[in-house]
Amino acid sequence: MSDTPAYPVGLRLEGRRVVVLGGGTVAQRRLPALVAAGADVELIAPEVTPSVEAMAEAGELRWERRGYRAGDLAEAWYALIATSDPAANEAASAEAEAHRVWAVRSDDAEAATAWTPATGHSEGVTVAVLTGSDPRRSAAVRDAVVEGLHDGTLAAPQYRARTAGVALVGGGPGDPDLITVRGRRLLAEADVVVADRLGPRDLLAELPPHVEIVDAAKIPYGRFMAQEAINNALVEYAKAGKSVVRLKGGDPFVFGRGMEEVQELTRAGVPVTVVPGISSSISVPGAVGIPVTHRGVAHEFTVASGHVAPDDERSLVDWPALAALRGTLVLLMAVENIGAIAATLVAHGRAADTPVAVVQEGTMATQRRVDATLDTVAERVRAEDVRPPAVVVIGDVVGVGPGGSSEDPARG
Repeated sequence: MSDTPAYPVGLRLEGRRVVVLGGGTVAQRRLPALVAAGADVELIAPEVTPSVEAMAEAGELRWERRGYRAGDLAEAWYALIATSDPAANEAASAEAEAHRVWAVRSDDAEAATAWTPATGHSEGVTVAVLTGSDPRRSAAVRDAVVEGLHDGTLAAPQYRARTAGVALVGGGPGDPDLITVRGRRLLAEADVVVADRLGPRDLLAELPPHVEIVDAAKIPYGRFMAQEAINNALVEYAKAGKSVVRLKGGDPFVFGRGMEEVQELTRAGVPVTVVPGISSSISVPGAVGIPVTHRGVAHEFTVASGHVAPDDERSLVDWPALAALRGTLVLLMAVENIGAIAATLVAHGRAADTPVAVVQEGTMATQRRVDATLDTVAERVRAEDVRPPAVVVIGDVVGVGPGGSSEDPARG
């Protein structure tokens, strides 16, 4: 193959005729990108794979059920030649050359007038890599670049299309590796990050020096309540033309007051995007080997806030109803009130020997698990000096370990 490098260019194929010869696996791999580009695709092949046939049935392309004929590439802008007939491929390639149609050959790259790069996409960026005669290297480079764009380790901030606003990002349970790739990318592009105490703090150290980091716990409250002051700060930064990330622990809408912030930003006319996060209610139990559901043990789980005691008139939790459930109960923000909560559950019918696990700082290097039962958990939490943040898991799933087994007659 020639060592002369190819000239890279992006083809705008929307509404333009593209001919694909052959309906095998090569066409199956290439067709989705052509359809996504808006090309007017005509497929010519006597037989096609089931996936390609499904695309034709869905109206994404036109399928001519026959072999190649001279003249098929007339008026085409681009062609993919991928039949199993070398003679047909040679004839089609010659026609493409005569009509000055850019054409890719699956069987002979040297005879083609165009090469297909290894491509990938990430948030409006198309990555195309050509390495001549080494397609595996092309794919490896492509994958590395796309992964970097996804997780934010390769910074590619927008400039022309960038819009000031706020992204409400769920940071996950604490381990920086458990933030979503979109959340990490938005962090890498932010001008300002307003961070909660429970957000993944290690990620803040990786931000460029020009990024302003605001500790939400230290925003001056003055005559405002804490949440009101945070809302005002988000609005002010966004209206100053900044790209703002509001970094919260867990998921923004699971006891995170995220909707209050969305409502305030919307009222102020500030664009807001919500990026879900992994809730500690399921990830922290999983991190210590506790499944919140398990076949034959629990087919439901309920998440409740324990920050208000059961006998407090401000409580919105129906504790008697929770005590009557057979599944797993997960409590967040419940360390201070765990004694009163456990006593209430037992008083309303939950067995006193129901297993309980309290997991402090789950997914972090300082993670620890304390096991008890409903009648002993208050004393165990005091004796072990368990402090927030911690997740409380109540139910038989606490006793399910990696070496355990169960059978569910309903599912066999």
